[in-house]
Amino acid sequence: MGFLVDSQKDGFGSSWGGLKSFVRRKQVDSAHTKRLGHHQLAKELTVRHLIAIGVGSTIGAGVYILVGTVAREHSGPALTISFLIAGIAAALSAFCYAELASRCPSAGSAYHYSYICVGEGVAWLIGWALILEYTIGGAAVARGISPNLALLFGGQNSLPIFLARQHIPGLDIVVDPCAAVLVFVVTGLLCVGIKESTLAQAIVTSANVCAMIFVIVAGGYLGFKTGWAGYELPSGYFPFGVDGMLAGSATVFFAYIGFDSVASTAEEVKNPQRDLPLGIATALSICCGLYMLVSVVIVGLVPYYEMDPDTPISSAFASYGMQWAAYIITVGAVTALCSTLMGSILPQPRILMAMARDGLLPSFFSDVNKRSQVPVKSTVTTGIVAATLSFFMDVSQLAGMVSVGTLLAFTMVAISVLILRYVPPDEVPLPSSLQESIDSVTLRYSRDSQVTSGENPEMSTSTGSSQPLLSKKNVAIDCPIIEKQEAQASCTLNEEYRRKIAGWTILLTCVGAFSLTFAASSLWLPSLLRFMLCGVGGVLLLFGLIVLTCLDQDDARHNFGHTGGFICPFVPLLPIACILINVYLLINLGAATWARVSVWLVLGFLVYVFYGRTHSSLLDAVYVPAAHADEIYRSGDSLA
Repeated sequence: MGFLVDSQKDGFGSSWGGLKSFVRRKQVDSAHTKRLGHHQLAKELTVRHLIAIGVGSTIGAGVYILVGTVAREHSGPALTISFLIAGIAAALSAFCYAELASRCPSAGSAYHYSYICVGEGVAWLIGWALILEYTIGGAAVARGISPNLALLFGGQNSLPIFLARQHIPGLDIVVDPCAAVLVFVVTGLLCVGIKESTLAQAIVTSANVCAMIFVIVAGGYLGFKTGWAGYELPSGYFPFGVDGMLAGSATVFFAYIGFDSVASTAEEVKNPQRDLPLGIATALSICCGLYMLVSVVIVGLVPYYEMDPDTPISSAFASYGMQWAAYIITVGAVTALCSTLMGSILPQPRILMAMARDGLLPSFFSDVNKRSQVPVKSTVTTGIVAATLSFFMDVSQLAGMVSVGTLLAFTMVAISVLILRYVPPDEVPLPSSLQESIDSVTLRYSRDSQVTSGENPEMSTSTGSSQPLLSKKNVAIDCPIIEKQEAQASCTLNEEYRRKIAGWTILLTCVGAFSLTFAASSLWLPSLLRFMLCGVGGVLLLFGLIVLTCLDQDDARHNFGHTGGFICPFVPLLPIACILINVYLLINLGAATWARVSVWLVLGFLVYVFYGRTHSSLLDAVYVPAAHADEIYRSGDSLA
C-alpha cells in the first residue's frame, strides 16, 4: 500500500518503477495546484441542493418492491428494525465520506480520496469500478421506467408506439426507446448547468417524497382504524428470528446506496467544509426516516406472508378497497426512478473528468464548458453509452455489478480515513518545472542541518555530499529543541517507527476483516479450515483495533487538506466497523457477479498499464516533504 513506501520518486527509472507507479499519491487540491490550468466547475450548490441530490439518488423505486420481498422472506414485522440497522451501517460510511469530502473538496469522490491517501493503482481500480456502476446503474434504472410509465397510461402495452418496447425477432432482443429518450433528456439537463439540473431533480424528488408521505399518512389512518392486523400474529415480531432480521438488513442496505453522489459534487459546493457533511447527513437521515415509516405502515396493514412480492404497497391499499391509490404509488415509483436516473448519470462525468485531469484518461474528458461550467463532453459521452445500453440490452442480470463499485468505494473511503489519521502523506508531488526552487530550498535546509549538527557547510558543499531533501522521509513533529543532535534524531526515528507500526496495523486489519468475512460466508469450506480462518481473522481485527486505539494519531492530520470541516468520530472503531460490513457484503454478492466484474477490472488493468500509468500527471513529479511545499511554491514565484 502507498503508506508503506518510503520514497515515491527514487527508482522510477529502475526495475521497481512500474510497481512504484501503483502507489504514487497526488496532493490535495489547493491554491497552488489550481494554477495548473484546469477549468474549475461552477460553485453553485448549497445544503438544499445537496439534500435534493442525496435523497433523489438514494430513494429509488426499489423501496416500493423491497418492503414486500424482505418482509416475506427475511424480516417479517421486524422490517423496520432491518431498515434501522441498515441505515446505521450506511451512516458509518457517510461519516467517513463527510470527513474526506470536507477535507478534499474536489470532483472524483472515492477515486479522489484513494489517490490522495492510498495510491494511483487503487484509485484507478475504484474509479474504473465506479464507471461500471454508474453506467449499468443508469441503464438499468432507465430500463425500469417504461413499464411503470405504461401503468399510468392504462396497462403494459399502453405507451405510444414510438416509445413502447419492441421485440426484434432476427436479433432476439427487446429494444426500449422510452429508456433511451429519458437518458438523453437527463443528459441534456445535466449539460445545461449543475444548478438547473439539481432544481429539476429536486422537483422530481419532491413528487416522490409526497407519494411516500401519502403512503405513510393514508396507511397510518387505515392501520389505526382497522387495528394493525399485520402486528397481531401468533408468530410474534421476529418470525424468522434475529438472524432473519439481520439478513433483511443486509438486503435493504443497498436501498441506502446513492448518498455518495453528494460527494461527487464537492467541487461545485459553495462552502464544502460546512455544507457537504450537512448535506450527506441530512439526506441519509431523511431516507432512513421515510423507509422506516413506510415499512411500519405496510407490514402493519397486511400480514407479511400475504404481501404481494411485486406490488406490496399497491396491493396493501387494494385490500382495503383503495385501488385508486395504485396511481399515486405508480407516480411515486416513476418519479423515484427518474430522480435516481439523474443521480446515476450525474457523478460519472465528474469521475471521468477527475481521472482525465490526472492524466489517467485522455484529456478529452477533462474539458469544462466555459458557459455552463460543467464537463459537457464527459456528460454527453456518459449519456450516449447509457442510452445505448438501455435501448438494446436487458441489463437486469448485470444489476448486481452495480453494488461492487459502491461497496469497493465505501471500503476504500474507510481505509483512507485510517490512513489520514495515522499515516497521512508526508510527501507531496510537485511539478518538475519547480526543480530550481526545490534545489534551492533543499540546499538551504541542508546547510541549516549541518550548522545545527556542528559540521562545516562549506566542506560538505564542496565535496558534493549533501543529501537531497526528498531522498528520505523526515517528518516534522513537535519536539523540544535540545542541545544534542542525537536526541533530535531519536525523536524523528520514534515518529518513523510509529508510522511503520500504524501502516502495517492498518494493512493487517484489512486482511483480518477479509479473512473473517470470507470464512464466515464460505459454508462450502471444511469446518476446521473455516474456524481457523475465522479465528485468525478475528485476532487480526481485534489486534488492529487495540493497537490503533493505543497509538497516537499523527499530528499532521490537523493540517491535512482543507481544515475546519467535519471530523469523523470514534476512530479507529467506526472505520474498522465500516470496512468489516462492506467487505462482508462484497463477498456475499455471489460468484457470478464477481466473474462479470473481474472481466471489467482486468480490462481496466490493461488500460491503466498501457495508457494511464505512462500518461499520469505524476510521471515526472518530484516528491518533497509536505512541510516545505508552500515555501517551494513561494520560492518559485519569486524566481519567476
